[in-house]
Order: sequence, then C-alpha cells, then structure tokens
Amino acid sequence: MNYRIILPPENLKPFVRYFWVLENNGATDSTVTFSPLADGCPGIMYQQPDKGTFFLEEDNKKLASIFLYGQTIQPAKMVLTGKVSTVGICLQPHALQSVFGIDAHELTGSCVDLGLVQHKKEKVLQDELLTATGIEEQINLISASLLKAAEQHPEKRDSITCFAISEIARGKGEVSFAELQKQLQLSERTLERRFKQSIGISAKLFSRICRFQESLNQLRKNNYDKLSDIAYENGYADQSHFIRSFKEFTGVSPFDYHKQLKEVAENFPAHNKE
Repeated sequence: MNYRIILPPENLKPFVRYFWVLENNGATDSTVTFSPLADGCPGIMYQQPDKGTFFLEEDNKKLASIFLYGQTIQPAKMVLTGKVSTVGICLQPHALQSVFGIDAHELTGSCVDLGLVQHKKEKVLQDELLTATGIEEQINLISASLLKAAEQHPEKRDSITCFAISEIARGKGEVSFAELQKQLQLSERTLERRFKQSIGISAKLFSRICRFQESLNQLRKNNYDKLSDIAYENGYADQSHFIRSFKEFTGVSPFDYHKQLKEVAENFPAHNKE
C-alpha cells in the first residue's frame, strides 16, 4: 500500500495536525482490517464509495463514505472491503468543539456521518467529493469545508484547555497536574470538565495517551535494547506497568505488536484478510 502524509496550510494548522492518504493501486479487491490506536486526536476518514466501503467489525455496521470520529480510548476494528483509496485527517485534539461546535465527549469511542454534524450550507461536500478528479482535490475540498465550519464557531475554542494540551504534549505526558491547575487557576474538577467538553476525555487520560504514543514511537524505531528501557525512559514505574498500559491501548503486548502487526498508516495497524 502507498501511504503518505500531507501537512496542512498555515491557516488550517490550528485545527488540523496532518492529512494522510492510503491507496492500494492493485487491481484486486481485498478485505482489510484497520485497528485505530489512541493518539489524543479526533479525525475524519473519507473512502471513495465507488471503490470500497468501511464497516465496524463488532456489529458489521456500514459507515458513511466520510465520517467524523472522536477520541479512541480502547482497541477497535474497522473493515474495508474493496480497493483502498482513503483520505484521513488527523485533527487537533480540540477540533470537535472548535470546528464543529459539539461537546467532544459525545463522540468519544464512536463515529458519525460527517453530514450529520455539518452546517446545512456545507452538506454539498459529499457531492463535490464524488466528482473530484484526484486526492489533492479531495483534500482541498475537505480543507475548505473545515475552514468554513470553524468560522461558524469562533467562540468555541477554549484557549485555557489548548494551553493545557500543549503543556501535557510538551512534557510527553509527564506533567504535574497540581502545578498546571495552579498555573491555570482552575480546580481539578473544572479542568476535567473543560477537557471532557473540548477534548472528549480527562486531562489525565490525555496525558497517559501522550506517554503511550511516546513509547509506541520508540518501539516503532527499535530504539531500545530491552522493553524495560522503554518503560523507564517514558516514566512508567516498571516494565509490567508499561506492558499493562500498552495492552490497554492496543489489545496486545509490545512484543506481539512489534512482531505481528503491520502499521500501514500512522496509528492505523492493518492486515489483509484476503
């Protein structure tokens, strides 16, 4: 499969971390299972409907050709049948609220047809995508739609929560919440409430996901001699705590993840069934 990352233009960076494209240019249809991993970000996925269809494996529910998903907090599986021609958008952690004006916790662990949360003036996007001549045009259409959506909710961006996100991310999940709350002049309860509304999960879970992602990156790069090296370098109490946390977010041990799973897109391990 051909995978590439495309960085957003400057005016979209407050809302989009990156776009990603995954294509299988082979002539044979296949069935591919994707297992999205917790990365602290919501997102959007678009699959050309004339080439393939996404289903949720658990209940075989057919997904819309373009859908919005919230925070991933535990292992989940999506099945794509047909040819892979997928555009993904990794949104900034706060984008569900700041772009779409919705409480982020409503989509935590789930997804929805993008058309159901769009402003009525933006529902032409799906029709425009069908007639797009290529991936670049699809990305340009989605980008324009996101900018227009964000303009509808200028008051929804929570600058205090955005600052807290940047501090937690900068510390790679290692942060003193007592000091952060003091700096922000917020109680623990207020910080957690604002995180839930803006991000979809608690601040402490967000920090754990940041730590998991740092350990996952180290595992991807083979930048370790022993698993205990990853554990200690990423602030876990010991190797067993690291393994337990890793299995919580992936469903498998670090050893099995490294040995068995193929990550065809960042934070989207996949395997072909046929």
